[in-house]
Amino acid sequence: MSQQLGGQPILILKEGSSRTRGRDAQGMNITAAKAVASAVRTTLGPKGMDKMLVDTIGDVVITNDGVTILKEMDIEHPAAKMMVEVAKTQDDEVGDGTTTAVVIAGELLKRAEDLLEQDVHPTVIAAGYRMAAEKAQEILKEIAITIKPGDLAMLKKIAETAMTGKGAEASKDKLCDLVVKAVTMVADDDGTVDTDYIKVEKKVGGSIDDSEIVEGVLIDKERVHPAMPKKVTKAKILLLNAAVEFKKTEVDAEINITSPDQLQAFLDEEERMIRNIVDKIAASGANVLFCQKGIDDIAQHYLSKAGIFAVRRVKKSDMEKLGRATGANLVSSIDAISKEELGHAGIVEEKKVSGEEMIFVEQCKNPKAVSIIIRGGTEHVVDELDRAMEDALRVVSVVVEDGKCVAGGGAPETELSLRLREYAASVGGRAQLAIEAFANALEIIPRTLAENAGLDPIDMLVEIRAAHEKGKKTFGLDVFEGKTVDMQKAGVVEPLRVKTQAIASAAEAAIMILRIDDVIASSKSAAPPGGMPPGGMGGMGGMGDMGGMGDY
Repeated sequence: MSQQLGGQPILILKEGSSRTRGRDAQGMNITAAKAVASAVRTTLGPKGMDKMLVDTIGDVVITNDGVTILKEMDIEHPAAKMMVEVAKTQDDEVGDGTTTAVVIAGELLKRAEDLLEQDVHPTVIAAGYRMAAEKAQEILKEIAITIKPGDLAMLKKIAETAMTGKGAEASKDKLCDLVVKAVTMVADDDGTVDTDYIKVEKKVGGSIDDSEIVEGVLIDKERVHPAMPKKVTKAKILLLNAAVEFKKTEVDAEINITSPDQLQAFLDEEERMIRNIVDKIAASGANVLFCQKGIDDIAQHYLSKAGIFAVRRVKKSDMEKLGRATGANLVSSIDAISKEELGHAGIVEEKKVSGEEMIFVEQCKNPKAVSIIIRGGTEHVVDELDRAMEDALRVVSVVVEDGKCVAGGGAPETELSLRLREYAASVGGRAQLAIEAFANALEIIPRTLAENAGLDPIDMLVEIRAAHEKGKKTFGLDVFEGKTVDMQKAGVVEPLRVKTQAIASAAEAAIMILRIDDVIASSKSAAPPGGMPPGGMGGMGGMGDMGGMGDY
């Protein structure tokens, strides 16, 4: 990029930088974004396939989860990275629907490309898309179905929809029961649900059916001393955030010892101090101690003599869960230990789970924190189950909070597409073209569901459209039967927030990518020794980086 001035070129950009502008820049960005969408597109729906991702050190992840795939893929192209952001936002906000969001964003860009070729200006498309996205949010709220927080059957269906296609089909019933039970237990009275209080522990070994819920907390630790009881009933629990060991001086101090009996006196005093701490703990009536810091050897001995079940170096997050489940307060200094700070549990027990010791804190009165153990035959199975559970837990908690859901199976997208076409006609002008493009783009969801199930996408689309034109708003594609059915009756439902968020973030990403007409990439840093020229199209790496995507 240089300006001629009296025969003398003036360089504005550093040597080795590259610049793509106008239609080319848009073309490259759209192609990159579409490539990302096509990478995850085949995983959509109950019949979607999985991806195997191998990283640089050879670790393998096998997954169907859109956001996991995109996080694990090493994506270089800046526009493609924006698509990954869409998936991440969707994951943070709702926990499910990541593939949907990315696929819609990719399709919006593809439709925009056709309009750009007809010389519709990018800002016109962007404005139309924005209007369409806002209208879509209104329509979605209209067609939403209200759910009462106590409607467990419906919540279970929501969990099932989130899990279908994620390799957990075999024991879906069992897992969904666990999910609904866990969410309803930790829900606060005002309806908010913090899924951080549901701890999911993965254990390889056994089968999926061995998964269970612990009405309380599960801690992946063992007791500090073998002489301590393995099981404590009617546990009075002390949560301590202070070390049970000899207090060293805060400032650097020296102690001069001149005779052996002075040394002995010093050691005795050290022991006496520790015994005092243990006496204090015992005096409060506690018979179980969870300590966030260390417990030294002498203290372990005294604690086991006092018959106190102790665990050390418990994670802060686990301490919070323990507090919430048992009603104990976290005590930060030895002097503050008292009866009032203790929590209660029916049983605290150390058990072996597939060869490893774990501590179960169970039978709490009204546990606002619970744990789920997931079992499975191999590590990859357990990891994928964990991701499926994570999605299901988040989705159920979102519905408990919002109390709204929509039918699945491509029903809301088809309805939106229909209603947005009507809306486009009322808007008129050039924006009408963009709104129609948005409406057409949404049909990618039922279309992809059909493709992934090996059905004819055009036949299926026509069938679903026909049903919606007759006013059957909840009709979608049943991929197992290969025909359109009432999704609400079939029990395929998902939270309203999954759809509103997916469409909002997809539209925003598409608009952002559309508005870019100039890509200026600075050169890679200085050449390595050996006089290599500085990296040509640094950073952008042409489309070469995206080339490999189709091979996945």
